[in-house]
Amino acid sequence: MDRGVAGPRLALLGLGEAGSAIAAGLSPYARVAGYDPAWTDRPVDFTVTGSAAEAVADAEVIMALTAAADASGALKSALGHTAGGAVYLDLSTGSPHLKRELAAEAAAHGLTFAEGVLMAPVPRLREKTPVLTAGPGAAQAAALLTAAGMDVTPLGTDVGEAAARKLLRSIVVKGLTALLVESLRVADAQGLGRWCHDHLVETLTELDGEMIRRLLDGTALHSVRRAAEMDAAAEMAAAAGEPGAMALATAEILKSVPTCGVPRP
Repeated sequence: MDRGVAGPRLALLGLGEAGSAIAAGLSPYARVAGYDPAWTDRPVDFTVTGSAAEAVADAEVIMALTAAADASGALKSALGHTAGGAVYLDLSTGSPHLKRELAAEAAAHGLTFAEGVLMAPVPRLREKTPVLTAGPGAAQAAALLTAAGMDVTPLGTDVGEAAARKLLRSIVVKGLTALLVESLRVADAQGLGRWCHDHLVETLTELDGEMIRRLLDGTALHSVRRAAEMDAAAEMAAAAGEPGAMALATAEILKSVPTCGVPRP
């Protein structure tokens, strides 16, 4: 793995868009090796190995950047091949339950585990993408990766805390994206696509702490009326040939407010 670069020894399992971008960004500051069973030969500034065992052999931190469905397989491919004192950092977007299962598997084989989550799009920030990490190896992984130029914040030793924060963010970010898609599809059917796009940009640009407070306070007061409004929106979506899934789901949440209330920070 030693390519004449000073710095921590790092291994990456998973060289898709995120893994390749992070590996390339780290390569001037660390000794980086990576492995991906689907790798297609192309020129890169880091070492690509022929097996996971070879990639992780002397790494101080092993970062797994796989889909959640592949996280367990990636961990198993490293077990029995890691250096003493290495930290295994799983960066898949999985549930807290999955992260705890991985931690138990690692611990059973004497491997220090940390879970981590990427909190911004990787192609734009590469190795500077903010990472939250938690678990027994969180502080150790953060220290080594920060030395290589990454932006890593350790949260503590409780496995699952980082995953929970990521998924809470995802409910909003991915949910908002789905709302935008549904709204724009229905708008196009009404001949209002351009107006809707521009109006959404204007509305979302105004979002700040005060706006969020007003949205929550207003919902607590007017949930019944707003639920009826969303039923009407779902009806309009259906007339336009769209399922209106997001509008219907919004109506159901609003209908639960009189009973369950609105959480306050």
